[in-house]
Amino acid sequence: MDRISLASHPKRIIVRMPNWVGDLVMATPILSELRRHFPDAEITAMCFERVAPLLEHDRDIDNLFTFSRPTIWMKRDQRRNLIATLRAREYDLALLLTNSFSSAFWFWVSRIPQRIGFRADRRSLLLTRSIDPPKEIETQHQVETNKSLLPLLGIASSSSSPRLHLTPEERTLSRERLTQLGIPPDAPVIAINPGAAYGSAKCWLPERFQEVTKALLEDPRLCVLYFGDASQLSLVRQITAPFSSRVFSLAGSTTLRELTALISEVDLLLTNDSGPMHIAAALGTPLLSLFGSTSPIKTGPYGQPALSVLQKKVACAPCYLRECPTDFRCMKRISASEVHERLLSLLNK
Repeated sequence: MDRISLASHPKRIIVRMPNWVGDLVMATPILSELRRHFPDAEITAMCFERVAPLLEHDRDIDNLFTFSRPTIWMKRDQRRNLIATLRAREYDLALLLTNSFSSAFWFWVSRIPQRIGFRADRRSLLLTRSIDPPKEIETQHQVETNKSLLPLLGIASSSSSPRLHLTPEERTLSRERLTQLGIPPDAPVIAINPGAAYGSAKCWLPERFQEVTKALLEDPRLCVLYFGDASQLSLVRQITAPFSSRVFSLAGSTTLRELTALISEVDLLLTNDSGPMHIAAALGTPLLSLFGSTSPIKTGPYGQPALSVLQKKVACAPCYLRECPTDFRCMKRISASEVHERLLSLLNK
């Protein structure tokens, strides 16, 4: 039986989605392709509950299957419940967009007949169809790496891009929230996301975000809005402390869906390589992303113009480390003045 007929008419498909915000956003084209190719199938997205809100109101899935810990090392009752649920739903096809052993193990022990994914983490025997990660994995975007699994399902890769779905009500509430903050409806709004969940090596210097903010405020019409999760609250407070007007902060005070809706309403986002960067790209919000320890070729804002990325070439990058072990030259070489200039160019396009 060839690879196409193996998955020609699945009735119930489950997709193990990635655990990080940005990775999950970059995996959404797979959901679009599955829905296009299997319009009558029941499609379930399985993901860590922390990132699951991104897939609420998603038009290409029928169900969200969330869980609290993306690991094999669960308490016995949790394991039993997860296995029982997977078996009871009688999925006939599982697609793994994670590379962990545990994700393959859960589908294997739950007796899902077809289990498709990359050969990684010694799990190839748990998969019924698998391929090695592409040789081009360091020189192609992660969206394209994900799509390299599609031929195993008989799906030709297409130009589908990451996307997120918001309701009209969510967009309206976001506009109202900006007004409640004191931002005039006609004011250009540049949002700034100065953190990144993975680690400090991905983050531009706080004092330079501060310099850029000061420069932006030279335009009397413009407002600056800071984002960040609860762990970044002190960072945002440090950066915004000198400013008494036209600088606002929602750090630590938004849910993931609220953040997504707010990003859809701003004029431009300045960000490190982070989840909010991928959210903005998926929503079509103009952005400027600053890259240091990671590669924009691999995880840059997909489908966005070259002006959306600012990076300095240094010999030690990309290193993919959480913390810089040397002098942080990759980020220090990005000046506040060139970021300001690039932001103005993007804002006036």
